[in-house]
Amino acid sequence: MKRPMRRGLNAVLAALAVAGGVWGALALYFGLRAPPPVPDVLAAGFALTMAACLLGLPGWRRWAAAAGLFALVLAWWASLTPSNDRVWEPEYSRTASASRDGDTIRLHNIRNAAWLPDGTLRPHYHDADFRLSQLNEVDLVCSYWAGDAIAHVFLSFGFRDGQHLAVSVETRRERGKPWSALAGFFRRYELIYVVADERDLIGARTDARRERVYLYRLRATPAEQRALFLSYVDRIHTLAERPEFYNTLLNNCTTNVVDRANAAARVIPYSWMLLFSGHADRYAYDLGRMDSDLPFDALKRASLIHRPDDAVQDADFSREIRRGLP
Repeated sequence: MKRPMRRGLNAVLAALAVAGGVWGALALYFGLRAPPPVPDVLAAGFALTMAACLLGLPGWRRWAAAAGLFALVLAWWASLTPSNDRVWEPEYSRTASASRDGDTIRLHNIRNAAWLPDGTLRPHYHDADFRLSQLNEVDLVCSYWAGDAIAHVFLSFGFRDGQHLAVSVETRRERGKPWSALAGFFRRYELIYVVADERDLIGARTDARRERVYLYRLRATPAEQRALFLSYVDRIHTLAERPEFYNTLLNNCTTNVVDRANAAARVIPYSWMLLFSGHADRYAYDLGRMDSDLPFDALKRASLIHRPDDAVQDADFSREIRRGLP
């Protein structure tokens, strides 16, 4: 009996050690902010050293050595801190901030970047005031770039004076660092709330990248709209002072939308449809947060933004993209 138990224990320890080795190598590869080939060398060195311990040391020594190596990487990992002070890609060069004076919200560093046909960006920023009493619309935007399972999800707030303010939760990437879903698990990116006009955040996706973009009017009372907007304002203010790491699973575009909604109103239960963000619109529909006069499939077809190939992003952009939508 003892021998089978020992074998079972060794199998469990071996599985944990291998998992720790893989995690540690990936953490070093993605988490080290050092010029190449330093991350590559250290990640490979860690993996090889872990393998040597597991294969070359006898008995309990192999587990002790593997645990010690993992503890070293874990201690380094715990020491990583997010920052707002790095050399960023141009589109993420500034973070928004906010202040409130009664009914008026002043937002700083609102991006109104010009996206060129080749996909490059010419960033511009401005400050603007928004009155809570003028807020009368909240829209859900879902943008698909590959398949239907995953979408980029964000909100846009509309005001009676014609202003629209879009807020997109994204990875704040350093210059020259491409986006990777896997890297997003390993503290590779900071989190940023991109506050922008719709020509920037929606226009980039409809016109420059030619993604499938859907825009839905959300059902919310005036009080719920204001609470949601203020929840976003508070989060923007917090991140300007205390940056956070992005996490592909736990701190991403969809989880932040849900967290802001929960902070503002009622609790939205988590669902697999939030994990696969391409279904977030269907989930909002099922929760009664969209127009239910149409079946969801018909509503989705009708909510697709259509833009001609030669479309111009002028001052009427927000009105034009809503033309014909439910």
